[in-house]
Amino acid sequence: MRWLDVRRHSLTKKGAMRGRGSHLSADGIALARFIGSGAGPYERVVTSSSPRAVETAVAMGFAVDDTMEMPSGYVSGEIPRHAQWDWTKPYQRIAGIIRKGRAAAAVAETHHAIWADTVAGVAQGGSALLIGHGGAIELALVACLPDAPHDTWGTPFAHCDGVRLGFIDGHFVSAEFYRAPQSPPQLD
Repeated sequence: MRWLDVRRHSLTKKGAMRGRGSHLSADGIALARFIGSGAGPYERVVTSSSPRAVETAVAMGFAVDDTMEMPSGYVSGEIPRHAQWDWTKPYQRIAGIIRKGRAAAAVAETHHAIWADTVAGVAQGGSALLIGHGGAIELALVACLPDAPHDTWGTPFAHCDGVRLGFIDGHFVSAEFYRAPQSPPQLD
């Protein structure tokens, strides 16, 4: 088995300080450091090309091997921005949207291919890390495990939340969720 750890990027600056690409805030760096202290090692680290994703991996303590353009999971006419936070069973709802086979299904498949490619290159028993974005992670996760009990998966991905996926013979076979602390811990 190979393993893929997927994490949402950490907390970003707000307001005028946000800047282009939404750089991490001081709290975001602290949270990513905390998460990174218990993660890895990884043979391969891939992030979206957004600065907040790259900065999350680096703050976690991992060099980035590659960046990728990753399409947004918010698809006009299908999934409004941040709508997953208002849905009672977001993964079950996303599965229904994907089954309709429209634009959201294509976005989900693009992410599925990126995730599979990221983990396929590591050695048997090895792990890879992928840092992505809320909205897209939920869509991709459903595409990776289309027959899973989506109604039991809980809430969407908050900052630095993660999932560890098992990967065998070109297929994702399991998911274990990791929820980040609600507030950034203080590190020594």
